Amino acid sequence: MAAELHVALVAADREVWSGQATLVVARTTSGDIGVMPGHQPLLGVLESGPVTIRTSDGGTVIAAVHGGFISFADDKLSLLAEIAELSDEIDVQRAERALERAKSDDDASAERRAEVRLRAATAR
Repeated sequence: MAAELHVALVAADREVWSGQATLVVARTTSGDIGVMPGHQPLLGVLESGPVTIRTSDGGTVIAAVHGGFISFADDKLSLLAEIAELSDEIDVQRAERALERAKSDDDASAERRAEVRLRAATAR
């Protein structure tokens, strides 16, 4: 069994992050899933939620992901997201304003996106 896996987090418009990791945790339609080297092959649908990547050098990368797919085989993990942002790219004040706007507009999907962005940004 390999000691690390190659991870590619790709949004519709760009590659968000790529590198070696020891663990990735993501939210799927079946619940949260943790993928480590040697995991069984999988294909799943991503829910909106934070993705946590434990890098091989001991660091942590957190991203807000909104929809997409997760695929794992041969120690290669692909997260193909409709929208994805690294936590350090998220403007917390802007996300807080978006959350307030979504609540006042009674827009549940916008509210969920803003909450995910805030959770990812504050988990840095």
